[in-house]
Amino acid sequence: MAAAVTDRINALARRVPTGVVWAGATIPLVWLVWAAATNQLGADPVKAIELKLGLWGLQFLLASLCISPLRRLGLNLLRFRRALGVMAFFYIALHFLAWVVLDMGLRWDEILRDLYKRPYIILGMVGLLAMLPLAVTSTNAAIRRLGAARWRRLHRLAYVAAGAGAAHFVILVKGWPAEPLLYAGAVAAVLLLRLRLPRPLRA
Repeated sequence: MAAAVTDRINALARRVPTGVVWAGATIPLVWLVWAAATNQLGADPVKAIELKLGLWGLQFLLASLCISPLRRLGLNLLRFRRALGVMAFFYIALHFLAWVVLDMGLRWDEILRDLYKRPYIILGMVGLLAMLPLAVTSTNAAIRRLGAARWRRLHRLAYVAAGAGAAHFVILVKGWPAEPLLYAGAVAAVLLLRLRLPRPLRA
């Protein structure tokens, strides 16, 4: 029964163009621009923009990391992983730019003081820097140049990015609310699954 369900999902996934995922991943940004333009982001729209961009980046990164565990369970969504990973980097980079440009106003002295006073910002930057080589090497040409084995080793930096992003979110939000802890738990669970699940017996 389970095999029949996964076979149907795999057959459906093969018929979905990857362009649908790329286009769908831009919908949150379109909504955010519209919400900002129509004053729907509350009393502090800059903070709302930062939070939403960072959260969407973490969500796309989590989704990309789920691809391998799902494949080991029989669901083959591998063709969508690149789009999810690149869009994760895109939103996290926008999150960083929103902080630097909209929040800090490119005041580099204040930015440096913030880095010293708020260690969660450094964690966020670690996550962004870990994702940079992943975005640069996301093309087929880069995979051919690196070789599959080296490319896979390099892309383990996604684990670092996810861990740093989850820790950044937990420390950022004061009072230990449930949401950042749930994301941290989800990251830990996905990384554990990637390490522990056996390889699939069939393609």
